[in-house]
Amino acid sequence: MSDRIAKVAARLRSLREGGDAVSQAAKETLPYKRRVHDALGALRALVTDDTPTAQLDSDLHVVEGLVAAIVPFEKATRLIEELPAIRSSVAMDVEAAYEKDPSATSYGQIIMAFPSILAVATHRIAHVFYQLDEKVVARVMAEDAHRATGIDINPGARIGRYFFVDHGTGVVIGETCIIGDRVKLYHGVTLAAFSNAKGRGDAGVQRHPTLEDDVTIYPNATILGGETVIGEGSVIGGNVWLTESVPPYTRVTVESPKLEMHRKRPPQLGEGI
Repeated sequence: MSDRIAKVAARLRSLREGGDAVSQAAKETLPYKRRVHDALGALRALVTDDTPTAQLDSDLHVVEGLVAAIVPFEKATRLIEELPAIRSSVAMDVEAAYEKDPSATSYGQIIMAFPSILAVATHRIAHVFYQLDEKVVARVMAEDAHRATGIDINPGARIGRYFFVDHGTGVVIGETCIIGDRVKLYHGVTLAAFSNAKGRGDAGVQRHPTLEDDVTIYPNATILGGETVIGEGSVIGGNVWLTESVPPYTRVTVESPKLEMHRKRPPQLGEGI
């Protein structure tokens, strides 16, 4: 048994020294995930007023230290300085959720229990890290929200004010998406890129759609391509597959499927359904 283990260990050791993608990743200097999660939790608490106002000064010093543990101090300082703008954006997102979802009973319920706010507030924070070229930290934060809510927003996406995702499970928003103000998405919406033949040659190129102001997209719609623009005020119906631009104030739907209903006689005793 020891010979067998020794052979496996030798093979693994050889692979680790061979320079493949996994061994190269192991040599990178990456932030500790736990520290990223701690910083994200503290930042989210600040922008949702989940900390005592009387202790804001001391809390900000602590949070700046948490952020400085994962990025250079000058970037941590810039992130802290962005917190008022992030909080203002989150407040508008909460307002949008309340106005666009009749099931919402209060702003407090939205902050405590709506997946959209957890995901979008996280994105507002992660996007600043992305802009500071701390993309690993930004992606770890985005994945934290993705695991918690099922809403997958790449931290590079540019999202306007009063953004709301209703329900949210299965929503995917790609890195180069541009989303305007007062946009509403339902669950299962995909804003993605075409399969890129150029591979990494497409890095930095807009590959994902643009949604202008006041667009609504219903469940399970898929919109693809960096040249695809959904015009202002347009409505995209459920299950639409769209790869071309849509003019402003346009409604796009698919033909309803033909339903067939076959009536059966009621089951007799013992027959089941």
